[in-house]
Amino acid sequence: MIKYYLFLLALFLSGTALQATENSPQKPEQPAQKQSLENRIQDLKKQVLELNRDLFHLEEELLFPANTQFTIFLSFDIGNYFNLDAVQIKLDDKIVANHLYTERELSALRRGGTQRLYLGNMPSGEHELVAFFTGKGPKGRDYRRGSSIKLKKGSDPQFVELQITDNTRQQQPEFKIKVWD
Repeated sequence: MIKYYLFLLALFLSGTALQATENSPQKPEQPAQKQSLENRIQDLKKQVLELNRDLFHLEEELLFPANTQFTIFLSFDIGNYFNLDAVQIKLDDKIVANHLYTERELSALRRGGTQRLYLGNMPSGEHELVAFFTGKGPKGRDYRRGSSIKLKKGSDPQFVELQITDNTRQQQPEFKIKVWD
């Protein structure tokens, strides 16, 4: 729907620019008139960007109302004992997200970044979240671990963080699930 509105707006803008060039006299434009047309075009571009932003927010509010919104994030804490390759997320035995990581994404996570893995709707009640982490563990061994939690979703939006941390005493990675209040 948003793409349709943007297409119509682009069509309108191109028609306006075409009409302006067709209606202009054959004599060369004055510098002030040319500057005025460029300013109008820049203003229209700004309006299109603002409209696009507003439509995106409206679409997100319509698709994911606050009372059913459920979001899952991923974060690292150090990450020396585990090199992440992929994450798979299941909600109530349904796969809702899969992600393969690039070096650039891993670098951002190691620098303290947080990634939104999933945004969706979840009805109130009891649910089970299971996350599978695949990668290279200590000494370059293949590593696949899972972590799960039983959740009680209320009427407010719910946010969950998957944390990959280092256990320096055991020299092993730990996978935790934290429910934000």
